[in-house]
Amino acid sequence: MARAPGFPILFITATRIGDAVLSSGLIKRLADEIPEARFTVVAGPLAAPLFSQVPNLDRIIVFEKAKSGAHWFELWRKVRTTRWGLIVDLRGSGISRFLSTRRRAIHRKSPLPVHKVMEAARTLRIEDEPAAPHIFTSPDVEAYAAELTAGEGPILAMAPAANWIGKTWPVERFSRVAMRLLREPGPLQGGRLMVLGGPGDEKLARQLRDVALHRFIDLSGKVDLLTAFACLKRARLFIGNDSGAMHLAAAAGCPTLGLFGPSDERLYAPWGDNARVVRGPRSFEEIRAVDPGFTQELCHMMDLSVEAVIAAAHGLLHDTEHEEAGTQDA
Repeated sequence: MARAPGFPILFITATRIGDAVLSSGLIKRLADEIPEARFTVVAGPLAAPLFSQVPNLDRIIVFEKAKSGAHWFELWRKVRTTRWGLIVDLRGSGISRFLSTRRRAIHRKSPLPVHKVMEAARTLRIEDEPAAPHIFTSPDVEAYAAELTAGEGPILAMAPAANWIGKTWPVERFSRVAMRLLREPGPLQGGRLMVLGGPGDEKLARQLRDVALHRFIDLSGKVDLLTAFACLKRARLFIGNDSGAMHLAAAAGCPTLGLFGPSDERLYAPWGDNARVVRGPRSFEEIRAVDPGFTQELCHMMDLSVEAVIAAAHGLLHDTEHEEAGTQDA
């Protein structure tokens, strides 16, 4: 059995982008507290690129499901020869029992609703000082993001897509909000609109192009996750559905307004002092009563009004204006 140099850590994270972002701060905490740490990160195909710039990274293993749980055997086969210093298993599996390790930190789902950042913190027993999401980038990524976002005027970032129609606010309402914020007398008048999304979301982005005309930054389906994250660092405000892009925006420190309906903000609210949630008059529980399994092809966001989102955006811009001024002065 091989003894890897340094302190080898096997970090098994989520398949979904949002969940992976919310647990990403644990790697930063471990890297800070264990200088000799070396990381092997296991993540789903969509989330894996988030970890490509982790310091002292030995390997990223893309974890894809297979029939009859064969993916766990395949993972075991890839990592069984290493004597691990620590295995962090955020999927709550039993694989660490079949591997050689000095310490195990296994995720246990809370019986009560707890935010996913806090749930991840409990895995390492750091609930008193939870690790905020943290994504590592490189100078090249930051330089490319600066090039993509170069120009005059504040940037309003939007992500109008989601992984299910049930939590997708209508793109026409995103358009109306953008016009109210970017055009006179809006608080971001003269600014630019940046739209984010994955492959397949380009049509939604095109529907927002007329809002800003030549002041439009279209990143939908065009950049990788790290570049999108770096671009979000340069935005003045983000508005989007509950999605991976929303959690990336909050992790980037961008003032983030999450639009919620059939999502439980107790678990999935964007994390950070500059993050807010806005929903229509119905609570999560009231929406779930209508669609218990969240399987209906029905938008549950129709009762969230443009006016409610505009008011929340104004409030968030007001609450963060001193920080923005400090950033500009620096």
